Order: sequence, then C-alpha cells, then structure tokens
Amino acid sequence: MRIAFVGKGGSGKTTLSALLIRHLAATGAPVVAIDADINQHLGAALGLDEAVAARLPAMGEHLPLIKEYLRGTNPRIASAETMIKTTPPGEGSALLRVREDNPVYDACARPVELDGDPVRLMVTGPFTDADLGVACYHAKTGAVELYLNHLVDGRDEYVVVDMTAGSDSFASGLFTRFDITFLVAEPTRKGVSVYRQYKEYARDYGVTLKVVGNKVQGQDDLGFLRDEVGDDLLVTVGHSDWVRAMEKGRPPRFALLEDANRRALRLLHTAVDVTYGLRDAERYTRQMVHFHLKNARAWGNERTGADLAAQVDPGFVLGGLGEEAAAAPA
Repeated sequence: MRIAFVGKGGSGKTTLSALLIRHLAATGAPVVAIDADINQHLGAALGLDEAVAARLPAMGEHLPLIKEYLRGTNPRIASAETMIKTTPPGEGSALLRVREDNPVYDACARPVELDGDPVRLMVTGPFTDADLGVACYHAKTGAVELYLNHLVDGRDEYVVVDMTAGSDSFASGLFTRFDITFLVAEPTRKGVSVYRQYKEYARDYGVTLKVVGNKVQGQDDLGFLRDEVGDDLLVTVGHSDWVRAMEKGRPPRFALLEDANRRALRLLHTAVDVTYGLRDAERYTRQMVHFHLKNARAWGNERTGADLAAQVDPGFVLGGLGEEAAAAPA
C-alpha cells in the first residue's frame, strides 16, 4: 500500500508521517519510509540523531544505479541514460517488492529500529548549494517516482512517503502514484489552501484524498475544518506531550503515545487498508504512461536524444504482489 503525506510547510506532515510509520511497524507489518521533502526531517522524526540522518545515502545520488537495475532486460530501453523519472516498466524490467533485498535497497535504504520494530528508510537527499542554478528538486524526487513505477506491493505492506511541501508534486505524475494521500491541514486559511489545490487535481485523476486536521484545539477549530473540507476530513489531532518529547530528541516508548492519538492512527490505518479494494492496475499503468509521454514531449526526447514514446510497452500492466505483471488482452 502506497501512502503520501502532503501539506504546507509547518503543517506537521512529517511528524504525522513518522507517527503512522511507527504505528504500522508496531503491528509487525513491513514498512518502507521515504523522505521526499526538500527539507529532510523524516529521519530525525523517526528518532535518528541528526548527524546520522545527514549521512543517509541519497536516492538522487544513486540514480544511475537505480535506472540500470530497473531497466533489466527490457528491450524497449536502449540504455539507462535514456530513462527519465517517468519511464514505465515493461516486459523484462526489474520490479521491486517491499519485502525483498535488491541492489536499490542495498544502495539507498538503511534499517531504523523503532522500539524493536525495523523499517527501511530511504531519502531523496537535500537540495544543496551545488544544485542552485543547475538543477531542480524534482530531479531528486524522480528517483522516488521510478521506485513507485516499478513497485509491486500488496495488502499489509506499506510504503509511506513524506512529500514536498505545498503542491510541488504536481510538477510530475508523482501525486498519482499512491493508494491514498493524507493532506495535513491546520485550522487556518493558509492551512486549507493546499487542500483546495490538491482537491482539484485529485478529482481529475481519481486520487483518494483524506484530510488530517492538525493542531486542533477546540470546537471552533474543528468547525472551521469541517466547513472548509467537508467529508474529506478524516480525523483531527491536537497537542501531544509524546510528540513534544520526540521533538526534543527524547522520545518515550511508542506504547506511551496518548490514547486519542493512537485512535487517530488506527483510523488512518483503516483508511489505508480500505483503499486496497479500490486498486485499478490498468488505470495506474495508464496514468504512468500518460505522464511519461507528456514529459517525453516536453523535454525528455530532446534531453536524451531518444524517442521515449518507444519505451512504452502497450501490453504491460503492473500487477499486485504475488502476481506477475501481466499482458493486457489484445
């Protein structure tokens, strides 16, 4: 199951991402956590020392390895150099699974122990001074998009992505790569402004979107969010002494998280699992191809010197865990 957390900067999306990751890991489920925010804070939110978090290998720095592995023996992809962030898999491509070991995880993922429950953590890497004027952050998040395009995942295994703040993910097809998107919103006009942007795009592409109200202090805050987002409001959370201790670098055992917040996480978990029945492999693959062709025309063909439309395998549909990617009926 693929889960995204979005929201404006400072909304608390990284904190809530980390809490859900801890909750899922505590159930014994396999979890891959990905920090795809330009400000890399997920590692620290999961309890890593900041110096340790800063030394995590960046997915963006391993793009050549990622592309070469994912290309596999796909005859439609002449070389890893012709792969872009939206390149879809086809017959012969290497597909990724949550539970396995593979060269992508070996290079980019590191285990993090959460009260004895391990998760895999990957990070895109921060936007550095060296990138200024020569790169955009979407080149780094492209590694995440490639990962999700080639991921074969199933029920009771989870990939949680802490996304860039605001609506930056709309610059590619990344926002369509998830089973469910949790938009974290504070009870303010700025807090719900990102929701309005996401709602419009979500409607056009069939994205399942739920709002998590954060920093809610009373009925007036709750009423404001209900008026602004309606039935998309799934749950609200308020002040947490546990979170405050975590932010000070002294997280208590997760079992000591307040009951109200544990109930909120269970609601998130249930909402995620419900979306499993809504999966549409053909639509997912079709959207993948749509954004690939769009990027190919806009810049990919010129940059790579190749006709990237030829990379599309028209008979390929990305299946679920335990299924091979199947050819669509002729």
